[in-house]
Amino acid sequence: MKSITRLAAIAAAAVAAIACSDGDVLTKSGLNPKDFEAQYNGKATALYTLTNENGMEVCLTNFGGRIVSVMVPDKNGELQDVVLSFDKIKDFFPENNASDFGATVGRYANRIKDGKITVDGVEYQLPQNNFGHCLHGGPTGWQYQVYETVEADDTHVKFQLVSPDGDNGFPGTVTAWVTYTLTEDNAIDCLYEAETDKTTVINMTNHSYFNLSGDPAKHTVCGDYLWINSSTFTPVDSTYMTTGEIIPVEGTPMDFSEYKPVGLEIDNFEYEQLKNGNGYDHNWVLDNEGDDTVPVIGLICPTSGIELTVYTNELGMQVYSGNFLDGTITGKHGVVYQMRTGICFESQKYPDTPNKPEWPSALLRPGEHYSSHCIYAFSVNDLGLEEYVAE
Repeated sequence: MKSITRLAAIAAAAVAAIACSDGDVLTKSGLNPKDFEAQYNGKATALYTLTNENGMEVCLTNFGGRIVSVMVPDKNGELQDVVLSFDKIKDFFPENNASDFGATVGRYANRIKDGKITVDGVEYQLPQNNFGHCLHGGPTGWQYQVYETVEADDTHVKFQLVSPDGDNGFPGTVTAWVTYTLTEDNAIDCLYEAETDKTTVINMTNHSYFNLSGDPAKHTVCGDYLWINSSTFTPVDSTYMTTGEIIPVEGTPMDFSEYKPVGLEIDNFEYEQLKNGNGYDHNWVLDNEGDDTVPVIGLICPTSGIELTVYTNELGMQVYSGNFLDGTITGKHGVVYQMRTGICFESQKYPDTPNKPEWPSALLRPGEHYSSHCIYAFSVNDLGLEEYVAE
């Protein structure tokens, strides 16, 4: 197995070397591959470019297993970059910007109450890096690690990370993989996998910030129309921690069972959940029952006509409306990211599942194989919003 992995890594390195041989050749999104060649903690970083016959392009880096740019055609056939990110690898390093833009998050995405878990009768203390809770695996979570590239070609890339026993306090040595595949029908297929030598908890996701207008300097996501295939959600307290309840969305600003603008009720802070989340930063309980052929998210940008449809086999989806972007981060091409210029759709186990035994388990035991699947599918909304939005 080691020899196969080594050969795959050598082949992937060769692909990267070819891709980066001419640093003056920019990607369609305007990225220079040479700006992604660096060393972090003694490991090499690089940029990988996926393309399909439709002209769509996805750029990724093995630093944090991140999606860096996504170029998709708008209603006029012009390519637009629909994710927020940086255009130089150094800007992703946590000492420069503690950002999750496009990252593969682990070992446990979202929050764990008080940073404590109990596994097989043993209590483990994790970092408390967010209002006293453990967020996204801790301050040195997987989004800040350099993944090994074990496969790479024009249509897919597979990253691998070995997380040692005790990493950010979590038990077990975990080998994790994320495979990003660009399909011919303009979808990014995300497959997360993991195995462990000791019982632990696993919850991986992608943390891309989408702005379907392609112009985050001028457009927030508030005017985009959102639909969520969900009739219930998990409320949070003022520290963004789930209370353990699962309550209906009907009759509340959390109801996206029909398409409506993201910003229609987002500042209704008389509704406690929006006040607690500073907008939308909540887990919706999905009604597709883990069937990843059934759509769970729809997002349409009236400006560009670009439509995003999300599928997953997970039972939860964190929808975060970029409430803490505050103009202090400068992203790709010098664009300053203001509040709500991006929206995240994070397929997941419910937040704090390890401390809520009544919820579906996040445990991974030796001999088991963790597999989580999410698809971000892009298209052009040719029919017009009236076909989607209820009167």
